[in-house]
Amino acid sequence: MAESVTTVSAIMHDVAQQTFPSGTLYVVATPIGNVGDITVRALHVLGMVDAIACEDTRNTRQLLSRYGLSKPLIAAHQHNEREIADKLIERLQAGERIALVSDAGTPAVSDPGARIVEAVRAAGLRVAPLPGASAAVTALSASGLVNDQFHFVGFLPSKAGQRETVLTALTGVTATMMFYEAPHRIEETIVAMTTVFEPQRHIVFARELSKLFEEIHRCPLADALAWVRADPHRQKGEFVILLQGADANTDTQQVEAERILTILLEECSVKQAATLAAHITGQKKNALYDRALELKAAGDNASQLA
Repeated sequence: MAESVTTVSAIMHDVAQQTFPSGTLYVVATPIGNVGDITVRALHVLGMVDAIACEDTRNTRQLLSRYGLSKPLIAAHQHNEREIADKLIERLQAGERIALVSDAGTPAVSDPGARIVEAVRAAGLRVAPLPGASAAVTALSASGLVNDQFHFVGFLPSKAGQRETVLTALTGVTATMMFYEAPHRIEETIVAMTTVFEPQRHIVFARELSKLFEEIHRCPLADALAWVRADPHRQKGEFVILLQGADANTDTQQVEAERILTILLEECSVKQAATLAAHITGQKKNALYDRALELKAAGDNASQLA
């Protein structure tokens, strides 16, 4: 243990010898749950800056106290980012060092901060990022979803219609998709995903990451709602949801489905054609029905023009 303490002290000493320019905005990642997930450099910067711009002053003050730190705090949330950005720029131009943090994780990633960073950079001032915890990347690393690409979506719209529109637009994305979700909306989000995406796609729930009741579960989308409902504790805590991307051959499958629909529509009603095409292709009947309506309308219009 003594050797470990010495090693950490040596690292802290090395970090202190590094250059931390004045007039710089330091974007500092903080833990997403476990207070041990803070970097040595982040601790040094938080201890040396003139002030810290944060999402919630109460949360940040409590976090700093865990590390024995105390700094002037500036509330910088989604409702005052533009106003605060001007004030921060003035202080940076005066030569101060200011840290930017969110309540948890990396600022400006589905959290306040992006507008502040944009304004500071536009003013010709330096922005220095300090890497650290990120809920999305943490979940991805433990998901087992093998894919060289990921597509970060963040929080979906709260209104059902808007949420379904966003999800529908993502059906052809082949990268692993990353979503954030609050516990009170987890069920309706799963229902929306089940309606839009194929039931065999794999979904990963990463809940309470790095905390005492951390839980990471992977299953087919068809089983997702039953899993969440099986235990009331599974509807608590913040969620990262990872959804398997579309098969790279999706475009080919769509072309084949349309070919089958076109043939069936010559002999069947729209409803019958969609039902049979769903049995043949394994695709969702509702989506095929909508496409069959479009194909029939296009065919009728072509007949009238002829």
